[in-house]
Amino acid sequence: MLSLALRGMRTRWVTFVGSFVALALGVGLIATTGLALAATFDAPERGTERFAEARVVVQGTDELKADTPIGVRTSTLTDPRPVPRELVDKLAGLGTVAEDRTFPVAVPDADRRLGTDAGALVGHSWAVAAATPYRLISGRAPTAPGEVVVTTGPGAQVRTGDRVEVATPEGSGTRTVVGTVPAAGFESAVFFTAAEAARLSPRIDRVTVDADPAAVRAALGTGSGLTVLTGDDRRRADPDPDRDKEALVSVNALLGTAAGITAFVSVFVVASTFTFAVAQRRREFGLLRMAGATPGQVRRMVYAEALVIGVLASGAGCLLGRWAAPRLAAWMSGQGIAPAWFRIGEQTWPLHVAFWTGLTVALCGVVVASYRAGRTAPTVALRESAVDTGTMPWSRRLVAAAVLLTGLGLLVMALVENPGDVLKRKTYITQPMLLIVAFALFAPVLMRPLIRLLTWLPARLPGAMGMLARENAAAGVRRTAAVAAPVIITVALACSLMGTTATINEAKAAEARTQTRADYVASAGDAGRTLPAAFVEAARSVPGVTVSTSRSTGVTVLEEGTALVRSEARAVGSAVDLAEVSHLPVIAGELRNLDDDSIVVNEEWLTTRVGERVPVWLGDGHKANLKIAAVLAVGTGNNGVYLTARNASGAGVDRVDIKVGSTADRAAVDRRLRAAGEANGVEVLAAGQWIDAHYPRSSESTRLGLLMILAIALVYTAIALANTLVMATTDRVRDLAALRLTGATKPQVLRLVAVESVVVVVAGAVLGLAVSAVNLLGVRTALGLLDVRSAIVVPWPTVGAVIAASALLAVLAAALPASFALRTRPVELAGMRE
Repeated sequence: MLSLALRGMRTRWVTFVGSFVALALGVGLIATTGLALAATFDAPERGTERFAEARVVVQGTDELKADTPIGVRTSTLTDPRPVPRELVDKLAGLGTVAEDRTFPVAVPDADRRLGTDAGALVGHSWAVAAATPYRLISGRAPTAPGEVVVTTGPGAQVRTGDRVEVATPEGSGTRTVVGTVPAAGFESAVFFTAAEAARLSPRIDRVTVDADPAAVRAALGTGSGLTVLTGDDRRRADPDPDRDKEALVSVNALLGTAAGITAFVSVFVVASTFTFAVAQRRREFGLLRMAGATPGQVRRMVYAEALVIGVLASGAGCLLGRWAAPRLAAWMSGQGIAPAWFRIGEQTWPLHVAFWTGLTVALCGVVVASYRAGRTAPTVALRESAVDTGTMPWSRRLVAAAVLLTGLGLLVMALVENPGDVLKRKTYITQPMLLIVAFALFAPVLMRPLIRLLTWLPARLPGAMGMLARENAAAGVRRTAAVAAPVIITVALACSLMGTTATINEAKAAEARTQTRADYVASAGDAGRTLPAAFVEAARSVPGVTVSTSRSTGVTVLEEGTALVRSEARAVGSAVDLAEVSHLPVIAGELRNLDDDSIVVNEEWLTTRVGERVPVWLGDGHKANLKIAAVLAVGTGNNGVYLTARNASGAGVDRVDIKVGSTADRAAVDRRLRAAGEANGVEVLAAGQWIDAHYPRSSESTRLGLLMILAIALVYTAIALANTLVMATTDRVRDLAALRLTGATKPQVLRLVAVESVVVVVAGAVLGLAVSAVNLLGVRTALGLLDVRSAIVVPWPTVGAVIAASALLAVLAAALPASFALRTRPVELAGMRE
């Protein structure tokens, strides 16, 4: 049987080459994304960076620990406690102590002028430089107010003696550069004298102590809320010590999604291609049955062919994945999707997964088809009709109906139980999968009436082109369904992914506009930045305005006694001012009742009864038992928790909302606010401008990530589409010859093939758009249930580009082999036998 299978493969090499390419590419894509995903599981090991020269570092505990029945649970604190002055004085008796203060600063065009790219600038006291890698390469240390030392990199334009504009927490001012240090890579810094740093940032973030660690711990005692770092633990005092792991979280999520979609597309299209390849050979199987082959022999021959192709194609796909994975990682690093150090590791398990997945799909893809092949009656060999019959058995109808009902049921269940889940990325990316499978399974039933509907008008135009294209496409249901399957997937993914993302982003912007009563908004921008106190005071001094200040912080709650859940929160200076500048979706309680003993929560909290107390940990680790003053609707997920500034110790003001009173001179207010912003290096925007700037349609990394997923799906779909059409067109040479013998010219036959291919692509696109419509309707319904009014955004340019690319590829894949086949005389083609 194996020898018979090999001889058959040699004879029908076009069909098997198409199956080989589809499977090899599918395995290659799975291996590529799998290898890249495996590389995200481990961040590189880094030693201590900033305090490598320090013997002991003392800082506030940055981790919350809670004992639960199932073990100790931990959570990161947003605002670790400062080191108290009395403890610093106490530690000074043990050895040399250096106080470290870290605060945000800004230099105009810093990346170019300083030649560094380590992110936002921070300010430090020069007193702690001895415990860090920073060493002067020019100039001297700062000794007077107004003098600074700056980090510089290659191509830096700032030199010793230059005057630079530096924005600090107290405002902008010109300072003299008296020295430079080389960039350390983990941050970009500006150093001040110890006295000026203490004035700009009174909070002591940490201290270095040249003393025995045991003596330091003894001096601190227990319950101080401070931690002693030595050895490798000193890395906990580095800027953003978990940045490598955190950078991989989004990459892991993106590649996990890409791997899932790749596996889905690959498995689906490969199975469809193998099924079509077997269905093409009905006449061959009929001849074998007529020659005496048993159904079992026919099935074993099909399995043997699938096994040979599966092994060879899966091996080739693994080699392709090994080659492509490093290039994918390099592209992601270059585009900023992944960190610059991201590389493919030595893991091999993704290759094993890809190989066995490919082989399994190859075998499973012919299970049903081989069963039907074994049942092929000998009389099929005598049929000359090209009309497909029996293309949709009841078993397939039942499976398709079950998949469709499951997909719709899960969507309805999510809408009923928790509409917010529909807006989460994992849901709206995976939600269309079941619907895609269902529509593709129903394709043999849907394609014929859909094609007749789409070609109703062209078939009635003068000439036979429209009529022939309609009848050919409607008659070859197996062929049209196989060609439409990859188009359905690509169009559905393109419209669903990009459309849902754009719709949710637009909904968030619309929600923000509804909730904002302020006329102006000023924010610090980058996480961890604060607005200068001078600007806040200047804004408050403008007559006729209401100014609401707020800070970013966090609260942690122990849910059900087992899980520590941290929520983002905003700490406001005044609840009355907050109510004046905003229109938050309060569903219970009063926003104005928020005080130092209370909290505003949202519907997602377990405790949502107004007046009831809830135990929480604040951003600095202190535990508080706060009373619920109000409850907010969840909305699109941006409605968080609100506290007062007293419950956000250590957090600086990072946003100011300003509302102009009805009797105030708006022009004068605008001039004074913008002047205050220019004097302190703060950008003051009208509320609408601020929303447009801070609620983008998508971040660049998210947009590139989605485009990467679509590109993977589109490339694979393109190959599958080309394979299927080449296989189908090669199998139709006798039909094309018959058209030539009836008087059709070669250009007319090629135009017919092209038109027929476009019709099938359009029909597949319609089914893909139907899947997207269901998905987007679910998103719109979820937004409506969350009381968010926003229109559905359909990415027509992207969808149009995908359909156009599919149509162009389909025309080329069908017309080229037809053109080669028509070089042979029509009489000879008509006499060919399978």
